[in-house]
Amino acid sequence: MDVWNWRFALDILPQLIKATGSTVLAAIGGYIIATVIGLIFALVLRSRIRLLTVAVRELVEFLRSTPLILQIFFVFYVGPEIGIRLSPWTSGMIALGAHYAAYLSEVYRGGIESVPKGQWEAAKALNLSTFQTYRRVVLPQALPASLSGMGNYLVGILKDTPMLAVIGVTELLHAASTVGGDTYRYLEPYTLVGLIFLALSLPTAWGCNRLERTVRKMLGLQK
Repeated sequence: MDVWNWRFALDILPQLIKATGSTVLAAIGGYIIATVIGLIFALVLRSRIRLLTVAVRELVEFLRSTPLILQIFFVFYVGPEIGIRLSPWTSGMIALGAHYAAYLSEVYRGGIESVPKGQWEAAKALNLSTFQTYRRVVLPQALPASLSGMGNYLVGILKDTPMLAVIGVTELLHAASTVGGDTYRYLEPYTLVGLIFLALSLPTAWGCNRLERTVRKMLGLQK
């Protein structure tokens, strides 16, 4: 039966901490892509261009209905067959970003639909263009309502970064597996990985909730 070895755990901790930086960067990169593309998806889905709306709706459904790991494989291995060669890092962040963009598009949609109808009518009365209506009236009110869902998916994307190990990205879980394979000890590396993810996820969730409360308070939406 394995017994916890503190000396071994302390020896491998620097290696895992170094890999943690890669994990955080992958999560941030993927999340930035997701927030931008997700907003584009949400806006296109409200477009009056029927063909474009249908195409984006089907793409969103595809991304939501297929496993993330399949999408990672697709971007990294299928891309070169059609002339798109990307590094494992780039492929991983694109796959993460596209996958979560599909979910964030629904978060944005809910936020946009929460804007009172009178706001749209007021913008129309002022002869604002569609772009001006969204930029000056709708999105400033929709985004605060979307912060809760956006925060949840930030934590989600952080916890899904280990899937990038399947294409050779040296993130936290990949580093732990390497240590385990070299030393034949898995208790310490995997336990430390779990604790590190916990240490990342809990402050992230707390920060997102705090940001949401602060923004809503600034806008007078809560006391």
